[in-house]
Amino acid sequence: MKVSIGIGGPASGGSRNFEPVADFVVEAEKLGVSDVWSAEAWGQDAIAPLAFLAARTSRIRLGTGIAQISARTPSMTAMTAMTMAAISNDRFMLGLGVSGPQVVEGLQGQRFAAPLTRLRETVEIVRMAFRGEKIQYEGKHHVLPLPGGEGKALRLSQPPVDSIPIYLATLGPRALEYTGEAADGWLATSYTPDHAVAHMDHIAAGARRADRSVQDIDIQAGGSVIFTDEPQRVIDQLKSGLAFTLGAMGSAKTNFYNDAYKRGGFDEDAREVQRLWVAGRRDEARARVPDTMVEQSNLIGDEAKVLERLKIYRDAGVTTFRASPAGGTLEEQLTTLGRTMDLIHSLASA
Repeated sequence: MKVSIGIGGPASGGSRNFEPVADFVVEAEKLGVSDVWSAEAWGQDAIAPLAFLAARTSRIRLGTGIAQISARTPSMTAMTAMTMAAISNDRFMLGLGVSGPQVVEGLQGQRFAAPLTRLRETVEIVRMAFRGEKIQYEGKHHVLPLPGGEGKALRLSQPPVDSIPIYLATLGPRALEYTGEAADGWLATSYTPDHAVAHMDHIAAGARRADRSVQDIDIQAGGSVIFTDEPQRVIDQLKSGLAFTLGAMGSAKTNFYNDAYKRGGFDEDAREVQRLWVAGRRDEARARVPDTMVEQSNLIGDEAKVLERLKIYRDAGVTTFRASPAGGTLEEQLTTLGRTMDLIHSLASA
């Protein structure tokens, strides 16, 4: 397995101090990390941090993890991706996702209806631009040029660059099948390798439909890595984040993260945590998260336990482990990351 890391997220940008984040990525590159993904929620955008990192690094690949399709038109997404590829010496990866109704309708002012159709149309238009074609498209949600106006089909003035990989962060069964059909990689969330079939069977079905193999797709999945001799204390601390995911990452009606955990062996638990969270009973929701869900979503314990979990990820078909190394300081994070990579290297040598 290769190793990737992530930066950003909902709380990103609060300190307006990006230097420690950049230092972490620079040192991670030295350790041999393959990819860094920049998250985009309602904090920092996904692109600008990667442009900064492109100037500070030379080998690590730089990906949007993920760019929200509702926040940019498909043509602007393509222009931005091609620009990033140019300034990073072709190290850029375009990660796309549909986000959720609360962000799409609340922050972007776009309707969330038919998210998979919108994702498919976005990918098709972006790939037209990558190939250097005139962007002339007639879909359900995107029609270019705009009918009845003065526009004409345009070709981007940047040189074609059909090598930019497209990764999709998908969760629902039909979206996972589309990932198998069309994507270069999958960015997993609400995933446990112990129940990998809840996701992988759908990806494999889509790949077969497109005469591809699931081995053609870079499967990126992982979790927090915490070396500790007090695993129960850590498990209890991590329940808060999982309760937020199950209860708040979406509306009471639409929560893809919750649905994925339900398919992955935690149906009753996911429903009850969401019910308590939506009812405002947050402490009860946190307490209701089962230990097993935390243990299967993260890597917690001594080196033997973490190595055991890494083997499960590898055997489930994960090709790139997405590590979130624990640590209160840069040095502690890098120490955890280094130990994790040593264990992954030991798997390869074994």
